[in-house]
Amino acid sequence: MRAMRAAGAAAAVLLAAVVLAGCGDDGSPGAPTPAGATAPATATAPPSPAATAPGPATPQPTTPGPARTTPLATPPPTANPSTERLLRVTRSGGFTGRTRTLLVNGDGSWTLLGEQAKDLRKGRLSPSALEDLRTALREADFAHLPRTATADPPVYDGFTYSFVHGGFEVAADQTALPAALSRVLKALPGFDAA
Repeated sequence: MRAMRAAGAAAAVLLAAVVLAGCGDDGSPGAPTPAGATAPATATAPPSPAATAPGPATPQPTTPGPARTTPLATPPPTANPSTERLLRVTRSGGFTGRTRTLLVNGDGSWTLLGEQAKDLRKGRLSPSALEDLRTALREADFAHLPRTATADPPVYDGFTYSFVHGGFEVAADQTALPAALSRVLKALPGFDAA
């Protein structure tokens, strides 16, 4: 029994010697130890799994360089009341069949256009008239108005109006004009060229 144990121990020592003989001076496999050299007394332990596991990178010192700047987003331009379109009303038809368009800006300035967008006249609403127009537009509630209102039977040689306000367009014959849109028309300077 002792002989077996001794033989097993000898085999283990021999196996360890063979393994160590296949290691280089740094303990890595594959580089044989040169003849006459002794193997290191202690072998370097392989790195622990925690040491090789990916994790958060340790910040490395960097050499200072030019600072990187990220351009800031340009804020959207604020609406200019003089160019903000408050309302566009186009009147067409009548006995002469002419089309006129009235453009009203947020500051109360307005332009009356004729055919081929020719300027017929310009002006500015007084502060109180501008407030009356804004009130009429708010009360008209364009989002809930019918998109078209036509007279039945149609009125020949009558006017048809098209209103554009707040992203909504509403068209109506003069005899089918909702009361709220009639109040908007009364707050406007009119469609006459003079």
